[in-house]
Amino acid sequence: MLARDPQQAHRAATPLELPFDLASVVAIAAAAAGLHHAIADAHALDGIIRFAMAFFAIWWAWMNYTWFASAYDNEDAVFKILSMVMIGGSVVIAAGINPLFKSLNFDIIIIGYVIMRAPLTLLWLRAARHDPERKTTSLRYAIGIAVAQCFWISLLFLPDIPAPTIYYMFVVGVLVELSVPVIAERRTQTPWHRHHIIERYGLLTIIVLGEVLLAAYIALQGAFSEAPDWSLIQIAFYAVALMASMWWLYFCDEDHLASSDRGKVLFWGYGHFFIFGSAAAVGASFAVIVDIVTDHAKVGMDTGLQSIAIPLSIYMFSLWLVRDRLILRGLASFVPLIFSILVLGTVFVPIGMIGLVVLAISCVLLRNALSRRAAG
Repeated sequence: MLARDPQQAHRAATPLELPFDLASVVAIAAAAAGLHHAIADAHALDGIIRFAMAFFAIWWAWMNYTWFASAYDNEDAVFKILSMVMIGGSVVIAAGINPLFKSLNFDIIIIGYVIMRAPLTLLWLRAARHDPERKTTSLRYAIGIAVAQCFWISLLFLPDIPAPTIYYMFVVGVLVELSVPVIAERRTQTPWHRHHIIERYGLLTIIVLGEVLLAAYIALQGAFSEAPDWSLIQIAFYAVALMASMWWLYFCDEDHLASSDRGKVLFWGYGHFFIFGSAAAVGASFAVIVDIVTDHAKVGMDTGLQSIAIPLSIYMFSLWLVRDRLILRGLASFVPLIFSILVLGTVFVPIGMIGLVVLAISCVLLRNALSRRAAG
Protein backbone atom coordinates (compact mmCIF):
# COMPACT_ATOMS: atom_id res chain seq x y z
CA MET A 1 0.00 0.00 0.00
CA LEU A 2 2.29 2.70 -1.33
CA ALA A 3 1.38 6.39 -1.47
CA ARG A 4 -0.40 7.51 -4.64
CA ASP A 5 1.09 10.24 -6.79
CA PRO A 6 -0.73 13.49 -5.84
CA GLN A 7 0.09 14.89 -9.30
CA GLN A 8 -1.20 11.89 -11.25
CA ALA A 9 -2.91 12.95 -14.46
CA HIS A 10 -6.57 12.11 -15.14
CA ARG A 11 -7.20 10.80 -11.61
CA ALA A 12 -10.91 10.13 -11.23
CA ALA A 13 -13.37 8.30 -9.00
CA THR A 14 -13.03 4.52 -9.23
CA PRO A 15 -15.75 1.88 -9.79
CA LEU A 16 -15.31 0.97 -6.11
CA GLU A 17 -15.85 4.51 -4.82
CA LEU A 18 -19.13 4.85 -6.69
CA PRO A 19 -20.94 1.98 -4.89
CA PHE A 20 -19.52 3.41 -1.66
CA ASP A 21 -21.36 6.63 -2.57
CA LEU A 22 -24.43 4.60 -3.47
CA ALA A 23 -24.54 3.16 0.04
CA SER A 24 -24.31 6.70 1.37
CA VAL A 25 -27.34 7.61 -0.78
CA VAL A 26 -29.43 5.08 1.14
CA ALA A 27 -28.34 6.45 4.52
CA ILE A 28 -28.77 10.10 3.50
CA ALA A 29 -32.26 9.37 2.15
CA ALA A 30 -33.19 7.74 5.47
CA ALA A 31 -31.89 10.73 7.44
CA ALA A 32 -33.74 13.19 5.18
CA ALA A 33 -36.96 11.17 5.56
CA GLY A 34 -36.60 11.29 9.33
CA LEU A 35 -36.18 15.07 9.25
CA HIS A 36 -39.14 15.42 6.89
CA HIS A 37 -41.48 13.53 9.20
CA ALA A 38 -40.20 15.30 12.32
CA ILE A 39 -40.90 18.74 10.85
CA ALA A 40 -44.29 17.69 9.47
CA ASP A 41 -45.26 16.33 12.91
CA ALA A 42 -44.28 19.64 14.60
CA HIS A 43 -41.11 18.26 16.20
CA ALA A 44 -38.67 20.35 14.20
CA LEU A 45 -36.05 20.99 16.91
CA ASP A 46 -35.72 17.32 17.89
CA GLY A 47 -35.71 16.39 14.21
CA ILE A 48 -32.91 18.82 13.37
CA ILE A 49 -30.73 17.57 16.23
CA ARG A 50 -31.23 13.92 15.33
CA PHE A 51 -30.74 14.64 11.65
CA ALA A 52 -27.41 16.30 12.48
CA MET A 53 -26.38 13.25 14.54
CA ALA A 54 -27.25 10.79 11.77
CA PHE A 55 -25.75 12.95 9.06
CA PHE A 56 -22.47 13.34 10.93
CA ALA A 57 -22.05 9.56 11.10
CA ILE A 58 -22.72 9.22 7.37
CA TRP A 59 -20.59 12.18 6.32
CA TRP A 60 -17.59 11.55 8.56
CA ALA A 61 -17.27 7.89 7.59
CA TRP A 62 -17.60 8.87 3.91
CA MET A 63 -15.11 11.70 4.23
CA ASN A 64 -12.43 9.65 6.00
CA TYR A 65 -12.65 6.85 3.46
CA THR A 66 -12.53 9.34 0.57
CA TRP A 67 -9.36 11.05 1.75
CA PHE A 68 -7.65 7.77 2.54
CA ALA A 69 -8.52 6.36 -0.88
CA SER A 70 -7.23 9.50 -2.53
CA ALA A 71 -3.85 8.95 -0.89
CA TYR A 72 -3.48 5.14 -0.74
CA ASP A 73 -6.04 3.30 -2.90
CA ASN A 74 -3.93 0.54 -4.49
CA GLU A 75 -6.96 -1.41 -5.78
CA ASP A 76 -5.72 -4.71 -4.36
CA ALA A 77 -7.98 -7.42 -2.95
CA VAL A 78 -7.55 -6.40 0.69
CA PHE A 79 -8.51 -2.80 -0.04
CA LYS A 80 -11.55 -3.91 -2.04
CA ILE A 81 -12.75 -6.36 0.62
CA LEU A 82 -12.40 -3.85 3.45
CA SER A 83 -14.18 -1.25 1.31
CA MET A 84 -17.08 -3.67 0.82
CA VAL A 85 -17.25 -4.18 4.58
CA MET A 86 -17.54 -0.42 4.99
CA ILE A 87 -20.32 -0.33 2.43
CA GLY A 88 -22.18 -2.87 4.55
CA GLY A 89 -21.65 -0.64 7.58
CA SER A 90 -23.27 2.27 5.75
CA VAL A 91 -26.36 0.14 5.15
CA VAL A 92 -26.47 -0.71 8.88
CA ILE A 93 -26.31 3.02 9.68
CA ALA A 94 -29.28 3.57 7.37
CA ALA A 95 -31.21 0.86 9.22
CA GLY A 96 -30.53 2.59 12.54
CA ILE A 97 -31.79 6.03 11.56
CA ASN A 98 -35.48 5.31 12.11
CA PRO A 99 -34.94 4.17 15.75
CA LEU A 100 -32.86 7.32 16.31
CA PHE A 101 -35.71 9.57 15.23
CA LYS A 102 -38.38 7.55 17.02
CA SER A 103 -36.78 7.00 20.42
CA LEU A 104 -33.29 8.56 20.36
CA ASN A 105 -31.82 5.07 20.19
CA PHE A 106 -28.65 5.21 18.12
CA ASP A 107 -27.23 1.80 19.05
CA ILE A 108 -27.66 0.45 15.51
CA ILE A 109 -26.05 3.56 14.07
CA ILE A 110 -23.07 3.09 16.38
CA ILE A 111 -22.73 -0.55 15.30
CA GLY A 112 -22.86 0.42 11.62
CA TYR A 113 -20.46 3.30 12.20
CA VAL A 114 -17.91 1.07 13.92
CA ILE A 115 -18.23 -1.44 11.07
CA MET A 116 -17.25 1.38 8.72
CA ARG A 117 -14.44 2.77 10.84
CA ALA A 118 -12.68 -0.39 12.05
CA PRO A 119 -11.56 -1.46 8.53
CA LEU A 120 -10.14 2.02 7.99
CA THR A 121 -7.96 1.50 11.07
CA LEU A 122 -6.54 -1.62 9.44
CA LEU A 123 -5.92 0.27 6.22
CA TRP A 124 -4.00 2.98 8.06
CA LEU A 125 -1.87 0.29 9.70
CA ARG A 126 -1.10 -1.09 6.25
CA ALA A 127 -0.14 2.40 5.08
CA ALA A 128 2.13 2.79 8.10
CA ARG A 129 3.89 -0.44 7.22
CA HIS A 130 4.38 0.28 3.51
CA ASP A 131 4.98 4.05 3.54
CA PRO A 132 7.84 4.69 6.01
CA GLU A 133 7.98 8.40 5.13
CA ARG A 134 4.49 8.92 6.58
CA LYS A 135 4.52 6.15 9.17
CA THR A 136 3.94 8.50 12.09
CA THR A 137 0.98 10.16 10.35
CA SER A 138 -0.61 6.81 9.51
CA LEU A 139 -0.13 5.47 13.03
CA ARG A 140 -1.70 8.59 14.49
CA TYR A 141 -4.73 8.05 12.27
CA ALA A 142 -4.98 4.38 13.24
CA ILE A 143 -4.67 5.07 16.96
CA GLY A 144 -7.00 8.08 16.87
CA ILE A 145 -9.72 6.22 14.99
CA ALA A 146 -9.40 3.22 17.31
CA VAL A 147 -9.71 5.42 20.41
CA ALA A 148 -12.78 7.13 18.98
CA GLN A 149 -14.43 3.77 18.24
CA CYS A 150 -13.78 2.61 21.79
CA PHE A 151 -15.64 5.70 22.98
CA TRP A 152 -18.64 4.99 20.72
CA ILE A 153 -18.73 1.31 21.71
CA SER A 154 -18.72 2.28 25.40
CA LEU A 155 -21.98 4.17 24.85
CA LEU A 156 -23.68 0.89 23.95
CA PHE A 157 -23.25 -0.29 27.54
CA LEU A 158 -24.55 2.80 29.30
CA PRO A 159 -27.89 2.56 31.12
CA ASP A 160 -30.84 4.64 29.97
CA ILE A 161 -29.83 8.29 30.17
CA PRO A 162 -31.78 11.50 29.48
CA ALA A 163 -31.64 13.21 26.08
CA PRO A 164 -29.40 16.15 27.15
CA THR A 165 -26.76 13.72 28.39
CA ILE A 166 -26.93 11.73 25.15
CA TYR A 167 -26.42 14.92 23.17
CA TYR A 168 -23.49 15.90 25.37
CA MET A 169 -21.82 12.51 24.94
CA PHE A 170 -22.37 12.70 21.20
CA VAL A 171 -20.67 16.10 21.02
CA VAL A 172 -17.69 14.71 22.94
CA GLY A 173 -17.40 11.87 20.44
CA VAL A 174 -17.63 14.28 17.51
CA LEU A 175 -14.85 16.45 18.92
CA VAL A 176 -12.64 13.38 19.35
CA GLU A 177 -13.29 12.33 15.75
CA LEU A 178 -12.67 15.82 14.34
CA SER A 179 -9.38 16.14 16.20
CA VAL A 180 -7.83 13.02 14.64
CA PRO A 181 -6.93 14.47 11.20
CA VAL A 182 -5.77 17.72 12.80
CA ILE A 183 -3.33 15.85 15.03
CA ALA A 184 -2.32 13.20 12.50
CA GLU A 185 -1.44 15.64 9.71
CA ARG A 186 0.37 18.10 11.94
CA ARG A 187 3.86 17.38 10.58
CA THR A 188 3.48 15.29 7.43
CA GLN A 189 0.47 15.42 5.14
CA THR A 190 -0.93 12.41 3.35
CA PRO A 191 -0.52 12.53 -0.46
CA TRP A 192 -4.15 13.20 -1.35
CA HIS A 193 -4.96 14.15 -4.94
CA ARG A 194 -6.53 17.62 -5.26
CA HIS A 195 -8.59 17.04 -8.41
CA HIS A 196 -9.72 13.63 -7.14
CA ILE A 197 -10.91 15.13 -3.85
CA ILE A 198 -12.74 17.95 -5.62
CA GLU A 199 -14.48 15.41 -7.85
CA ARG A 200 -15.43 13.19 -4.91
CA TYR A 201 -16.94 16.11 -3.00
CA GLY A 202 -18.78 17.17 -6.14
CA LEU A 203 -20.28 13.70 -6.49
CA LEU A 204 -21.62 13.76 -2.93
CA THR A 205 -23.06 17.22 -3.58
CA ILE A 206 -25.00 15.75 -6.50
CA ILE A 207 -26.21 12.96 -4.22
CA VAL A 208 -27.58 15.33 -1.56
CA LEU A 209 -29.18 17.57 -4.20
CA GLY A 210 -30.94 14.42 -5.36
CA GLU A 211 -33.07 14.69 -2.22
CA VAL A 212 -34.64 17.83 -3.71
CA LEU A 213 -35.41 15.94 -6.91
CA LEU A 214 -36.92 13.14 -4.85
CA ALA A 215 -39.30 15.67 -3.30
CA ALA A 216 -40.22 16.88 -6.79
CA TYR A 217 -41.02 13.28 -7.73
CA ILE A 218 -43.21 12.88 -4.62
CA ALA A 219 -45.08 16.06 -5.53
CA LEU A 220 -45.69 14.93 -9.12
CA GLN A 221 -46.73 11.48 -7.98
CA GLY A 222 -49.39 13.06 -5.79
CA ALA A 223 -50.36 15.56 -8.47
CA PHE A 224 -51.32 12.86 -10.97
CA SER A 225 -52.68 10.22 -8.60
CA GLU A 226 -56.24 11.36 -9.40
CA ALA A 227 -57.28 14.67 -10.99
CA PRO A 228 -54.28 16.92 -11.75
CA ASP A 229 -53.36 19.00 -8.69
CA TRP A 230 -51.73 22.20 -9.97
CA SER A 231 -50.45 23.22 -6.55
CA LEU A 232 -48.35 20.03 -6.36
CA ILE A 233 -47.17 20.55 -9.94
CA GLN A 234 -46.01 24.03 -8.93
CA ILE A 235 -44.13 22.61 -5.95
CA ALA A 236 -42.36 20.13 -8.23
CA PHE A 237 -41.39 22.94 -10.61
CA TYR A 238 -40.06 25.08 -7.75
CA ALA A 239 -38.10 22.13 -6.36
CA VAL A 240 -36.38 21.48 -9.70
CA ALA A 241 -35.66 25.20 -10.19
CA LEU A 242 -34.18 25.51 -6.70
CA MET A 243 -32.09 22.35 -7.16
CA ALA A 244 -30.74 23.77 -10.43
CA SER A 245 -29.80 27.02 -8.68
CA MET A 246 -28.05 25.19 -5.84
CA TRP A 247 -26.20 23.01 -8.37
CA TRP A 248 -25.08 26.07 -10.33
CA LEU A 249 -23.84 27.80 -7.20
CA TYR A 250 -21.69 24.82 -6.28
CA PHE A 251 -20.36 23.83 -9.69
CA CYS A 252 -18.89 27.18 -10.67
CA ASP A 253 -16.04 27.98 -13.05
CA GLU A 254 -13.61 28.71 -10.21
CA ASP A 255 -11.42 26.10 -8.57
CA HIS A 256 -12.91 24.80 -5.32
CA LEU A 257 -9.65 24.01 -3.57
CA ALA A 258 -6.90 26.31 -4.81
CA SER A 259 -4.64 25.92 -1.77
CA SER A 260 -2.89 22.89 -0.28
CA ASP A 261 -2.32 24.63 3.06
CA ARG A 262 -3.28 22.17 5.81
CA GLY A 263 -5.47 24.62 7.71
CA LYS A 264 -7.37 25.77 4.63
CA VAL A 265 -7.79 22.21 3.38
CA LEU A 266 -9.21 21.02 6.70
CA PHE A 267 -11.52 24.04 6.85
CA TRP A 268 -12.75 23.32 3.32
CA GLY A 269 -13.23 19.62 4.05
CA TYR A 270 -14.96 20.11 7.40
CA GLY A 271 -17.07 23.01 6.15
CA HIS A 272 -18.73 20.77 3.60
CA PHE A 273 -20.66 19.13 6.42
CA PHE A 274 -22.95 22.17 6.38
CA ILE A 275 -23.10 22.27 2.57
CA PHE A 276 -24.06 18.60 2.32
CA GLY A 277 -26.38 18.62 5.32
CA SER A 278 -28.24 21.79 4.34
CA ALA A 279 -28.75 20.56 0.76
CA ALA A 280 -30.29 17.33 2.03
CA ALA A 281 -32.43 19.33 4.47
CA VAL A 282 -33.84 21.44 1.61
CA GLY A 283 -35.03 18.21 -0.01
CA ALA A 284 -36.62 17.04 3.23
CA SER A 285 -38.36 20.41 3.61
CA PHE A 286 -39.88 20.22 0.13
CA ALA A 287 -41.36 16.88 1.17
CA VAL A 288 -42.86 18.72 4.16
CA ILE A 289 -44.48 21.21 1.76
CA VAL A 290 -46.06 18.30 -0.11
CA ASP A 291 -47.48 16.97 3.19
CA ILE A 292 -48.86 20.42 4.02
CA VAL A 293 -50.61 20.79 0.65
CA THR A 294 -52.09 17.28 0.90
CA ASP A 295 -53.22 17.81 4.54
CA HIS A 296 -50.83 15.24 5.97
CA ALA A 297 -48.86 17.63 8.20
CA LYS A 298 -49.47 19.17 11.63
CA VAL A 299 -47.77 22.44 10.65
CA GLY A 300 -48.78 25.27 8.35
CA MET A 301 -47.29 26.64 5.15
CA ASP A 302 -45.32 29.33 6.99
CA THR A 303 -43.42 26.63 8.88
CA GLY A 304 -42.88 24.69 5.67
CA LEU A 305 -41.41 27.71 3.89
CA GLN A 306 -39.20 28.50 6.88
CA SER A 307 -37.92 24.93 6.84
CA ILE A 308 -36.72 25.53 3.26
CA ALA A 309 -35.39 29.04 3.80
CA ILE A 310 -33.16 28.20 6.78
CA PRO A 311 -31.15 25.34 5.19
CA LEU A 312 -30.99 27.24 1.87
CA SER A 313 -29.50 30.18 3.73
CA ILE A 314 -27.00 27.87 5.45
CA TYR A 315 -26.08 26.37 2.07
CA MET A 316 -25.32 29.79 0.57
CA PHE A 317 -23.45 30.98 3.65
CA SER A 318 -21.36 27.80 3.78
CA LEU A 319 -20.35 28.15 0.12
CA TRP A 320 -19.28 31.71 0.81
CA LEU A 321 -17.37 30.69 3.93
CA VAL A 322 -15.37 27.77 2.53
CA ARG A 323 -14.92 28.95 -1.07
CA ASP A 324 -16.11 32.28 -2.46
CA ARG A 325 -14.53 34.60 0.10
CA LEU A 326 -11.19 32.91 -0.60
CA ILE A 327 -11.17 32.68 -4.39
CA LEU A 328 -13.24 35.64 -5.66
CA ARG A 329 -12.41 39.32 -5.67
CA GLY A 330 -14.47 42.42 -5.06
CA LEU A 331 -18.24 42.39 -4.72
CA ALA A 332 -18.47 38.95 -6.32
CA SER A 333 -16.97 37.36 -3.20
CA PHE A 334 -19.89 38.64 -1.09
CA VAL A 335 -22.82 37.60 -3.27
CA PRO A 336 -23.63 34.25 -1.58
CA LEU A 337 -23.26 35.92 1.84
CA ILE A 338 -25.66 38.74 0.89
CA PHE A 339 -28.22 36.34 -0.52
CA SER A 340 -27.94 34.00 2.46
CA ILE A 341 -28.98 36.94 4.65
CA LEU A 342 -31.83 37.84 2.28
CA VAL A 343 -33.08 34.24 2.24
CA LEU A 344 -32.89 34.02 6.03
CA GLY A 345 -34.86 37.26 6.19
CA THR A 346 -37.81 35.51 4.54
CA VAL A 347 -38.32 33.67 7.81
CA PHE A 348 -39.51 37.00 9.24
CA VAL A 349 -40.88 38.56 6.04
CA PRO A 350 -42.48 35.72 4.05
CA ILE A 351 -42.30 36.04 0.26
CA GLY A 352 -43.66 32.64 -0.68
CA MET A 353 -42.09 29.74 -2.52
CA ILE A 354 -41.67 31.66 -5.74
CA GLY A 355 -39.82 34.40 -3.85
CA LEU A 356 -37.27 31.89 -2.51
CA VAL A 357 -36.72 30.49 -5.99
CA VAL A 358 -36.28 33.98 -7.47
CA LEU A 359 -33.70 34.82 -4.79
CA ALA A 360 -31.76 31.62 -5.54
CA ILE A 361 -31.77 32.24 -9.29
CA SER A 362 -30.77 35.88 -8.76
CA CYS A 363 -27.86 34.77 -6.60
CA VAL A 364 -26.60 32.53 -9.41
CA LEU A 365 -26.96 35.21 -12.08
CA LEU A 366 -25.34 37.98 -10.05
CA ARG A 367 -22.48 35.84 -8.79
CA ASN A 368 -21.62 34.57 -12.26
CA ALA A 369 -21.84 38.04 -13.82
CA LEU A 370 -19.66 39.70 -11.18
CA SER A 371 -17.10 36.87 -11.05
CA ARG A 372 -16.65 36.95 -14.83
CA ARG A 373 -16.31 40.72 -14.80
CA ALA A 374 -13.69 40.52 -12.05
CA ALA A 375 -11.79 37.79 -13.93
CA GLY A 376 -11.91 39.70 -17.20
